[in-house]
Amino acid sequence: MTDDLLETPGGRLLVSAAAAVAGLAGSYAVTGYAPSFIASPIERALARAMPGIVVSTAISTLGSLGQQLNLLLAIALAGLFIALAARAAILTGQLANNRALPTVGTAVVTWGIGVVLTGEVALAAGPAVAAAAVVALAQTLDGFGTTTTPISSKRRRALSTVGAAVGAATLGYVAGNQRTVIATGDDAPALTAPGADLADVEEKLAVAADYSLELDDIDPLVSESFYEVDINSIDPELSAGDWSLSITGAVEEEVTLDYADLQQMDAENRFVTLRCVGERLNGYKTDTALWTGVPVDSLLEEAGVQSGCECVMLRAADDYYEEFPIDALRGGLLAYGMNGTVLPRGHGYPVRALVPGHWGEVNVKWLSEIEVLDREAEGYWEQRGWQGTGPVNPVAKLHHESTRPDGRRRVGGHAYAGLRGVERVEVSTDGGETWADATLSDRLPAASGDGPAEDAWRQWEYTYDPPAGGHTVVVRMVDRRGEVQPEAETDAYPSGASGWVSKQYS
Repeated sequence: MTDDLLETPGGRLLVSAAAAVAGLAGSYAVTGYAPSFIASPIERALARAMPGIVVSTAISTLGSLGQQLNLLLAIALAGLFIALAARAAILTGQLANNRALPTVGTAVVTWGIGVVLTGEVALAAGPAVAAAAVVALAQTLDGFGTTTTPISSKRRRALSTVGAAVGAATLGYVAGNQRTVIATGDDAPALTAPGADLADVEEKLAVAADYSLELDDIDPLVSESFYEVDINSIDPELSAGDWSLSITGAVEEEVTLDYADLQQMDAENRFVTLRCVGERLNGYKTDTALWTGVPVDSLLEEAGVQSGCECVMLRAADDYYEEFPIDALRGGLLAYGMNGTVLPRGHGYPVRALVPGHWGEVNVKWLSEIEVLDREAEGYWEQRGWQGTGPVNPVAKLHHESTRPDGRRRVGGHAYAGLRGVERVEVSTDGGETWADATLSDRLPAASGDGPAEDAWRQWEYTYDPPAGGHTVVVRMVDRRGEVQPEAETDAYPSGASGWVSKQYS
């Protein structure tokens, strides 16, 4: 019976798997949660290769969980590639009777895989060195093996190899987290921009806090946790110094500006609400922030639009693209600030687009190009069966419920109607037979401070005496034109959820 761990099929499999774990950890250690992580290109390729119906079904049924599962699959495939590289190197070394080949071969092949996948020559050394180190450790332990108790000795070496892989995974995870650029606004630096009115930012945020109703279990008028939906699990990691935006296509003269150019321009501070086209009717992917940025219209005028279809394509650094009418973009904003901080990575740093009254998917993050089109074209999600580039569907959501000390029930939530504005929210406590007006929060102020924000939600609350026995609460909103939101309930796919929200109480 051989005492060498690498001489048995099971031992080679174990060492190859341990090398894969260490290689993944080594990649994460040197890149963090960034596109250069070895599994990231695989995840992007899987997302692009999946049929539209599969992607749409996953979004509708699994939400963000589907994307996380896709990332886990990509990590597993990346690990499989490293494991196969290690196994091939080990077998080649044994056939050639060369003790250097398993370690060197694992390093070279894993490095090559990393370069091919990520295009990063130096960073590909992270997984290569870590995976090769595990193979080298297994060889070293085999060299010190004893023939007196072969099974016990082999077991100890197997456990040592697994322990080394676990240790590498732990260290890689810690090191990678240290390298990961903050994606949320929690720790984003304070905004400093020559063209921004920072005093106005503070004033508007204070007004929003004052206008918010006392509904402790739901977001105030400025969301505390803003939803994120992207086509990739790992966000782009861009530098403001390297960023530029080009206005191209059917224009008289192409315009290009960099981050410094944009920050020098006169900026606006706007309250804007975004609603995800893929959220369920009473979902939690509708949020509001105070955004700082530059109006798009002046840049379009400078370029001289010559569109034959009056449509435009926005393109992003993560290969996302979306087409919609250019008139919708004319009132838009190139945002580089969010709630008084630099725009966080997860929300499109350095610059994103905000298109008033349209579904969140149109508000392209990591914006790199505005292409004025001569003919209509399909955007990323339209090619996958979605039709979310139009105006957002109005909705009144029911997210709060509580019982007052006197026994009355209090319900509440948010209402949003895009550019149509929320005039009233009506509540029925008898399943829609009769209606009463809810109390609404004051309208958030416009960018100029004169009048209400044109594209922002409102909170609502209603308190009533619950009837004996069961009953159904229904909520609906009425826009500024006096139109009631549609009652017919539709699923998110393909044009966004719609309908009246209701809830039964026993």
